Amino acid sequence: MSSKESFQSSVAADMRDYISLKQTLGCRFDTTSRILLRLDHFLCCPASPSTDLTEETFRLWGESMHSLSSTTKRGRMNVARNFCLYRRRKNNTCFVPDPTQFPKASTPVQPYIFCDVEIARLLSYTDRIPDSVRSPLRQAATRLAVVLLYTTGLRRGELLALRADDYDRATQTLLIRASKFHKSRFLPLPDDVAEEVEEFLKRHATARPAITTDVPLLWNPYCGGRGYTGTWLRANLRILFDLAGIRKSNGRPPRIHDFRFSFAVNTLVRWYRNGTDVGAKLPYLSAYMGHVSILSTFHYLRFIEPLAGLASAAFRAHYGALVEDQATDEEEA
Repeated sequence: MSSKESFQSSVAADMRDYISLKQTLGCRFDTTSRILLRLDHFLCCPASPSTDLTEETFRLWGESMHSLSSTTKRGRMNVARNFCLYRRRKNNTCFVPDPTQFPKASTPVQPYIFCDVEIARLLSYTDRIPDSVRSPLRQAATRLAVVLLYTTGLRRGELLALRADDYDRATQTLLIRASKFHKSRFLPLPDDVAEEVEEFLKRHATARPAITTDVPLLWNPYCGGRGYTGTWLRANLRILFDLAGIRKSNGRPPRIHDFRFSFAVNTLVRWYRNGTDVGAKLPYLSAYMGHVSILSTFHYLRFIEPLAGLASAAFRAHYGALVEDQATDEEEA
């Protein structure tokens, strides 16, 4: 982290060492480093009675985060606690906060699971998003974003980081460059999705024939040329959600991240319907989604209909007779 030199509190040296250790072990640690830098700056500000990390300064730091959600606040306090545990290994007198006193995490946001019909409806409205001189590919880029998010489960950052030359026409694959967990991967695309990418690249080349292929795939010529941002993506998708009348049960529009949940759940639905051995295929889904372990993939597998019904039917087909025989034996006994 380039800002390590900005640490100035009494624990600055320990923070730098802690960050360097974690990065040496392969952790990117960018978010944690920023949180620790904020804590360091708080310890040096007039509101803090000391530049050391003590029970009192930790309490005041927690109070200074009153505007944050309880989940965000708890996460930052846990970052500080892990750092304190690191310090405790070197000096057993160092302060370590009590996690039972941290705020409780907020109720997790329930994901919205899109179906094929809803995606088709969203795509039918993309022509209602007008192109402009500043954004000549706005309509086409929005359509491609929906297609790729739904059919590949890309993270938002991965989608926005795609370059025009990350698509290999010969193999119909997308290269996802070192993303979360420093992992790169190739994603094979279905034929119809590959056609969507190729059609967009044709329009991309027609609109700006002079640009090189290493520019962002979702490229905007405004201000000299740059990739589209998360703000742009969210704004255009909300227009589509409004036009298609798609809302969550609480009346709010779905999140971009909900496409990733939908990809995982709908993949399992297809496997169950095709009679695929889901347990054997899960590692492939995990690799496709860019997870370091299958445990991360389980977070996206919500047991909702029709997945619940299909899973139950598959279980009954394999083990139903055993359950019925056991029930019969108990009745006779």
